[in-house]
Amino acid sequence: MLNRYFISPTTVDRIRGSWVGDAIERYVGWLDEQNYAARNVFVRVPILIRFGDFARISGAHTLDELPAHVEPFIEDWLKRRKLGQSECERRITAQRVRNPIHQLIRLILPHHGSNSHGKPNPFVDKVSGFFDFLRRDRGLRDATIVQYRHYLGRLEDDLRKADCSLSDLSPAVISAFITKSGKAMDKRSVQSLCSILKTFFRYLYRVGLVTCDLSEVIESPRRYRLADLPRSIAWCEVEQMLKKVDRRNPVGQRDYAILLLLVTYGLRAREVAALTLDDVDWKRDRLHVRGRKAGHSTAYPLAAAVGEAILDYLRLGRPKTTARALFFRAFAPYRPISGVAVSLRAKFYLRKSGIDVPRPGSHTLRHTCIQRLVDSGFSLKTIGDFVGHRTPDATKIYAKTNIEALREIALGDGEEVL
Repeated sequence: MLNRYFISPTTVDRIRGSWVGDAIERYVGWLDEQNYAARNVFVRVPILIRFGDFARISGAHTLDELPAHVEPFIEDWLKRRKLGQSECERRITAQRVRNPIHQLIRLILPHHGSNSHGKPNPFVDKVSGFFDFLRRDRGLRDATIVQYRHYLGRLEDDLRKADCSLSDLSPAVISAFITKSGKAMDKRSVQSLCSILKTFFRYLYRVGLVTCDLSEVIESPRRYRLADLPRSIAWCEVEQMLKKVDRRNPVGQRDYAILLLLVTYGLRAREVAALTLDDVDWKRDRLHVRGRKAGHSTAYPLAAAVGEAILDYLRLGRPKTTARALFFRAFAPYRPISGVAVSLRAKFYLRKSGIDVPRPGSHTLRHTCIQRLVDSGFSLKTIGDFVGHRTPDATKIYAKTNIEALREIALGDGEEVL
């Protein structure tokens, strides 16, 4: 398989001469099976060879020992490249190096204990039962546990750089970490960070890994439920955004259908990602959305524009696959698209259109759908049922943007409106 990509016999011999050469050749075969472009092989193989050399110098003698050397190798890689001080730049570079290594490890060590992205859970060597506790005792979904991995991973990295252990944690260290993290977050994200840290520190105290409950020193920022306005955009801006989609290629055909689903039905990103071919009832012109956040399913009339966009994608853009998911990644490996990817595509087109909105993403279009229903005079109860709100409280915020009703209240006593 290596000879298919590397013409020089010297290069092939060098790869096979590495102590992880057999694993790398197997990985190249896997990349070929997954239809990865050749450029991925040329970029990833040198990284894997250097990783193998680093692991051997660091004391690894078997493939089972490779996972322990991933993060030290990435730290060494970043130091050698002398990147700028931008944390974002460092994270992007680290992820580009980490991805092929994790793919290799998953391929050669399928039973290696790690999350779905191949990276070991934060603090797994010191607090091995925490993520099992989140699933078993707290009943958290994987989508929520991803947030725990993200924020606790940042805490683990911060403590490692400061040469600090869990037993050395103090209110000052925690406060400094939250303050530093909060500089790049909005208030909602800081609240999530504080909530996750509280849960983690309570668990540490409960299992006896720390001598005092540090969760008590964490104070979340106040955020009032009805303080913010919905993140909707005008319908003319929706049309402006849709015009920016290049529907001449598979990516544009997929994204156009996704954007129409988001703004027409107010679907959540994960609901769009979960759609299957069976959810589109062409005979009855129905769209079924199953497993919503409220635990129920909804059947919508299939709008003509949405149906045509989905058909275009199925005919010209969807990869050849036997899987039943509706939307797929446009590049190898061809897997069903994720909810995060759906939101990021919406964010991409909002920015491409020059539309200025706080926290752009799929929820911007969901808010726009709801706002249009408010402007059309539908009751908040009807709107909440349409978009799958669990309680009327979730729809109340849109009462603040019902301009006609507010105008009547301002001009009269407001009794008829209320």
